[in-house]
Amino acid sequence: MNYRAVFHVDLDDPKIFALALANVGNLLRAIPERHYDLVMVFNGPAVSLLETEECAPFLEEIWQLQQARVSFKVCRNALNRLNIDPDNLIEGLEIIPAGVVTLIELQQDGYAYIKP
Repeated sequence: MNYRAVFHVDLDDPKIFALALANVGNLLRAIPERHYDLVMVFNGPAVSLLETEECAPFLEEIWQLQQARVSFKVCRNALNRLNIDPDNLIEGLEIIPAGVVTLIELQQDGYAYIKP
């Protein structure tokens, strides 16, 4: 079985962010040595959580997830709307044109939708 899931974060709440990261980490621990494709999509106000200063408490956990091939995607529309310069974000993120489009595409491709 190939585990495919998209974790959707759209609020600028550090508790929800921490919960989403924990959900991904828990899933990875529950499926050792299995095939997976896990994506975290950030849109709306949640994109501000990925600014370098805001994200500091989560950097180690994010780095570990990135090393485990978890993809972090960030909505360019939200960055533009909130006037956030992508250069102020942590490393290793993929800027996508529209978070909602990516969410639809991933779900149509069979990814489970998870909203912490």
